[in-house]
Amino acid sequence: MKLQTQRFIDRWVGQLLCAGVSAWVRLTGLWAAPAQLGRAPKHILVILLSEMGSIVLAGPMFAALRRQYPGAAIHILQLKKNQEVSKLLQLTQAECMHSLDDSSGGSLVRDILKVSLAMRRLGLDTVIDCELFSRVSALLSFSTGAPVRVGFTPHTQEGLYRGSFINHAIPYNPYQHISKQFLSLVDALESHGGAPRNKAAPIRTLPVDTELSVEFSAQELAAYRTQVQTDHPVTTQRSLVLLYAGGGILPERAWPADHYARVAQGLCAAGYAVGLIGLKDDAQLAQELIAQIRSDACIDLTGYTRSIRELLMLFHAARLLITNDGGPGHFATLTPIQTMVFFGPETGKLYGPLGTRNTVLESGIACSPCLSAYNHRLTFCDGDNQCLKRIAPDPVLDQALAFLRVSSAGAGTSSTGAAA
Repeated sequence: MKLQTQRFIDRWVGQLLCAGVSAWVRLTGLWAAPAQLGRAPKHILVILLSEMGSIVLAGPMFAALRRQYPGAAIHILQLKKNQEVSKLLQLTQAECMHSLDDSSGGSLVRDILKVSLAMRRLGLDTVIDCELFSRVSALLSFSTGAPVRVGFTPHTQEGLYRGSFINHAIPYNPYQHISKQFLSLVDALESHGGAPRNKAAPIRTLPVDTELSVEFSAQELAAYRTQVQTDHPVTTQRSLVLLYAGGGILPERAWPADHYARVAQGLCAAGYAVGLIGLKDDAQLAQELIAQIRSDACIDLTGYTRSIRELLMLFHAARLLITNDGGPGHFATLTPIQTMVFFGPETGKLYGPLGTRNTVLESGIACSPCLSAYNHRLTFCDGDNQCLKRIAPDPVLDQALAFLRVSSAGAGTSSTGAAA
């Protein structure tokens, strides 16, 4: 199902359903005590339907749940296309992973009914809705039958109505990193209602560690590095730098291709191999860049990795990743590679990669960031993303070369800067 179709249904049908459910909950709750979480919950469901990179940013939240409720089974509900990451990271047992197929309206409705019935039979203690103002996720939190429903509230924001049946709600804060806000959802589990009334919630700092990992043996990594060198002999004598120039489902997040070409030319001239990564859909962009770069040291790696696990092994085999905002920058935090990540339509202050091996590049112009939970990530720049175009390539190249000259493959420093 197309993204715009999903948004249309969520906005118009979702609001009506949320209003109906809210009225029902208000009526049936007139004589009932507020729902509270028991001392030893057995089943907790986390709804996380966003992009795969959000799973990495939610890592500290899952770690906090496991520490706080060691006896509880943590269930995860995701879109089917995003489940690969959760399985790789072993966020929970395979039988506790549930999915929705959004490839068509019929399959989505079928899976919603299937999961809702399964959760009701299970007897959930609580559900945590990690989506911001999605009505479908709010409705799912109710349909699962969990008595304690935790999620974000728009409070008095007009046009973002998603009902009033999230009974442990906290306000979405556009000034705090999303990983901190995910942790606030855990804090709200045992509150006597939603924040900001929950004044006793602990003070949270931005997590430095994702608390996630993927184990590789030294032999496995060595074999993969050898395979890369066999497939692309130029990487035998040159250290590998990876570039992700694609924009994914949000093309406005992409730094200009010409800028990437300029940086790649400089890296190749300085003695490095440059690998252009991405999905098979990014192959045409990669070929256009290679034609512009005109160097045998630049190789096309789009579609080269067949899984997220292989992508992580490729990161282990490289020195530096230069990438647009998206999944690769977050997956890189699970490996020793240094990253440089461009932000513009969205901001690193809210969605920047965690860890100590990343550099966030932002221009800081007045209209940036323009994508938010309040406008459903619809930009008003009509594709003319000046926030990224104004990040000039030469300062980025200088930063990349400076790092490469002084660092080793497994070391790096963290900084947040602006290039213009």
